Parts: sequence; C-alpha cells; structure tokens
Amino acid sequence: MTGAGGEGTRVRVRLPAQLRELARLPAEVVLEVPGVATQRSVLDALEFTYPVLRGTVRDRATAARRPFVRFFAGELDCSNASPDEPLPSRVACGHEPFAIVGAMAGG
Repeated sequence: MTGAGGEGTRVRVRLPAQLRELARLPAEVVLEVPGVATQRSVLDALEFTYPVLRGTVRDRATAARRPFVRFFAGELDCSNASPDEPLPSRVACGHEPFAIVGAMAGG
C-alpha cells in the first residue's frame, strides 16, 4: 500500500496494552511512513503522530530501543537488527504488522 503519490507506505503497528492505555489507542494503528519502511521510520512516524509515546519505546536522547521492548516484523524478531534496515515487504506493504512487544523477565 503506497501513500499518495507513491511517496510512502502505510504500515500497521501493533501496540502493547501499556502503550495503548497511555495514548488511548486501539490495539493496532496504521501509520503513513515516508520513504522506505524501517524500524526507525516507523517509530519516528509513531512518535510524531502520537507524541505522548515519545521516550516510551526508545530513549529520547539516543533513540536506542528501551530494555524489555522487542520489535517484530510479522513473526521475525528484529529487535537487534539495524534500525535502518528495510522491513520485510509483507510488513512494509501492510499485509503483516510491525509489533512492539513488552518483554518479560524473571526466573
């Protein structure tokens, strides 16, 4: 799914309950992402569209992924991939979601 003029893509983003509650959003939002869909461009679009989420998924100063937050492109864990690596085509075209997941720890 390309945006108007073919200048971007519409990416589905699935949010964890904590972020949905904070921003009063549904489980999934659709974002217009300019250019190539990457982790960085999707998260930039998310934080631009929903400013209340700035600093919740990524550190405000470094833009590094916060501990205990994972990213999935479809079923692929891309948490440790380069933030500028293009997302799989099925995610970039909206067939599968980009999911933000709160990881659990413990023993």
